[in-house]
Amino acid sequence: MKTIVKILMLSMLVLTFSCSEQEYELGEKLSKSELNFTIEQDFSVDPGGNTVILTNNTPETVAVWDYGTGRSTEQSVTVRYAFAGEYTIQFSAITAGGVVEADPVTITVTDDNLNYVDHELWNNLSGGVGNSKRWLLDLDSEGVSRYFAGPMFFYGTNNGWLEGGGPSADGSQESGCYGDDCWNWNPDWPSNTWIMDAADYGYMEFSLDGGPYVTVDHLTLPALGTQEGTYYLDVDSYTLSMFDAEMLHNVGYDDCVSNWGNITVFSLTEDTMQLGVVREAIGACASEGPAMIVYNFISQDYYDNWVPEEEGPVEPELPDGWEDTVGVISTTAIEWKLSEDNPIDWANLDGSMMNGWQVPSDYPDWLGTPDPAVYGDFSMTMDSADNSVVFVTPDGTTTEGTYSIDSSGIYSFDITVPTFTIINWASFAPDTNNELRILNIGTDSEGNISDLWLGAADDVNEPTQYTAFHLEPNVSSNGGGEETGTEVPFDNSKLDLGDLEGNGNLRLEIYNEFGTTVNDPGLNTADLNFNSSIEVTFTISGTGVTGSYDAHMYYADADWNPNGNGADITVTGDGTYTVSYVPGTAAEGAVVFVVDIVGMGNDIPDMTAVTATIDSIVLY
Repeated sequence: MKTIVKILMLSMLVLTFSCSEQEYELGEKLSKSELNFTIEQDFSVDPGGNTVILTNNTPETVAVWDYGTGRSTEQSVTVRYAFAGEYTIQFSAITAGGVVEADPVTITVTDDNLNYVDHELWNNLSGGVGNSKRWLLDLDSEGVSRYFAGPMFFYGTNNGWLEGGGPSADGSQESGCYGDDCWNWNPDWPSNTWIMDAADYGYMEFSLDGGPYVTVDHLTLPALGTQEGTYYLDVDSYTLSMFDAEMLHNVGYDDCVSNWGNITVFSLTEDTMQLGVVREAIGACASEGPAMIVYNFISQDYYDNWVPEEEGPVEPELPDGWEDTVGVISTTAIEWKLSEDNPIDWANLDGSMMNGWQVPSDYPDWLGTPDPAVYGDFSMTMDSADNSVVFVTPDGTTTEGTYSIDSSGIYSFDITVPTFTIINWASFAPDTNNELRILNIGTDSEGNISDLWLGAADDVNEPTQYTAFHLEPNVSSNGGGEETGTEVPFDNSKLDLGDLEGNGNLRLEIYNEFGTTVNDPGLNTADLNFNSSIEVTFTISGTGVTGSYDAHMYYADADWNPNGNGADITVTGDGTYTVSYVPGTAAEGAVVFVVDIVGMGNDIPDMTAVTATIDSIVLY
């Protein structure tokens, strides 16, 4: 049987009086002599008496055990003492009439059994038997974090030990997920100083010298001061329990956690440690939802021996020969459009995206969901032949001028770059120097640019991050010329159509691994390799409807990246129409390739009368 030591959470019985004359009384309070409990040392397991079984046999009571190295409210608990010595065990019972405390019982453990603390995690935490080890929050009074990006990360309430568990449902984490509420945000402190003040927060010192003892010095919480207690590390459940001492933390979250000794271990190495507690909807966090706040610690030894790396200015690292790559796509004018899937993000100084949103559903509620209807009419046309630029804002305003670009990938303009809204409060805009900087360049197999991230520094004097705008070439407009595509043959006898998903839409299923076309497709999916876009022209007849319906293509390539909906077009009944999809990156093969006409399936009076043909499939 494993020892599971739980934090004491004793709710005292409170007598409440109403405004009426009615009186309430507590129930009967037992006498000390009526308490029935046993404390047994199991010498068959440990000849030195290290294993002790505590059992409450008093009916209709709740046990409260204090056994020196921890506490528990279990009716029966097995304690394993690693060290020889005398231990005083205090039993109390919560009865209907209040708490009754028994006389303390002292037991003697004659031998050490260090197997109970002989584990890599115990050694990492305490330095091993006979030693102690001091841990510091990874933020000092100068605002320096030596190992982690910052002193505090945020996780879902079902996250835990990062080297185990399963992947999260949305695929954002490969491990560390143990339920439905799995997510994480790991902010860097310089960009998020609101997390906590730069300060010396004190230390936690875990000891295995004669017992599992812990000392916590709360320098920024004078009311707590220096605490001395005991602790228990459960290496099977990756939990840490602290008794008579609270985990080191900052004042901002002090009243957001009801038990600072009930701790989840996220990681623990010789030099680093991450400990999580559940942030509750109490105190300063009463208006916030539950989350796991994870504090990042480093050992005193790591702190003392850390040497900062000598680094130059952090800048985006563009690929070799990027200037030629830009020239390839801009030898004639190219019209750039904001991505329909992920038009905006924020980037670190090295050009890496801070959030990594890929599709509209990835965007958080605090920002909102991208809607191409808001920003889709924006374009930026650049021509390297004469360094001309034309901006067209969503309201139709045209601004023309010229640009230059330096060796760092910074665009400067001789006109004021227009500003407009993308999502809610987030706007497209240059920095205060009227500049935009290349953060990332995506290229196709021929070296042409497939997409571009441009950034505007949030603070020109000392930038800490960029607002990043995701641009894609408009393949239907290449300097006013026609772009030649590659047509993929399709056998229309293999087309499946109808309200195939029972959702009221008319679907033209070209290929779907989850549909009827998987066994006998009308095309060779290996032919579906394209870099810029795919365009499908189709004809429908026999619908018997004349309304107005949105239609789009949904495409997912062989590994589901890229995948998404193309731009909506309007279908008004029988006729020939063209839909397209711009993936933003190279697509190879297909898992799902369909055209959906939203709502038309509900209005068609006779689905058997409907016919359709795929007139062309063109790749660009």
